[in-house]
Amino acid sequence: MPQQEARQGEGGLHARVLAELGPAIASGEHPPGTVLRIDELEQHYGVSRTVIREAVRVLEAMHLVETRRRVGITVRRTEEWNVFDPAVIRWRLAGPDRPRQLRSLTMLRTAVEPVAAGLAAAAATPGQCGSLTALAAEMAAAGRAGDLQEYLVHDVAFHRVVLEASGNEMFARLGDVVAEVLAGRTEHHVMFNAPDPAAVTLHVRVAEAVRARDAEGAERLMREICVGALRELEILAP
Repeated sequence: MPQQEARQGEGGLHARVLAELGPAIASGEHPPGTVLRIDELEQHYGVSRTVIREAVRVLEAMHLVETRRRVGITVRRTEEWNVFDPAVIRWRLAGPDRPRQLRSLTMLRTAVEPVAAGLAAAAATPGQCGSLTALAAEMAAAGRAGDLQEYLVHDVAFHRVVLEASGNEMFARLGDVVAEVLAGRTEHHVMFNAPDPAAVTLHVRVAEAVRARDAEGAERLMREICVGALRELEILAP
């Protein structure tokens, strides 16, 4: 094992290779059809064959690549990728196709989250209702302070609770997807310098509608949040 691997450990090296090779594929640096050789990857990243193979196994699970005997590691067509994998979303948002990816993901939110909010108004537990109210208040406080990172933490948690409270396990599994979208907007500055007060108010009203068991109101208000996010993208990432 190379001296570097002895110091860092294969787990850390595997993570480093994945953190570099994954975004390189997702961004188009290695376009579909590209054949990657294990020996070349070993040399490029300065790691062992074992580390490269472990990283490739993860990429195969994401359907980004496939390994064929006597061919090598081939980058798969974009249509075959597991585009719901949080890491794939994160890598794609870090690339040059960010505006289109954000728009596509926000349209997914617009299709799912309003329905989830309507279902939550009927199915949410008292604990979930309380969580939504508390998180909306925390978002309002972070918004007034202009603290985008703190706002993001509570925003992600709010939308996770809505999806989980819907009672639909498919919607609940989209929590990580929504979290990556919201985090990507903040990390890549595809949002205004301070949280939109109107959006904060809408979150408060969604929490109130869910608590009041107002399914129609919760769905309508959540749709306003998602449509507002789409409008924001048209301005900041046309």
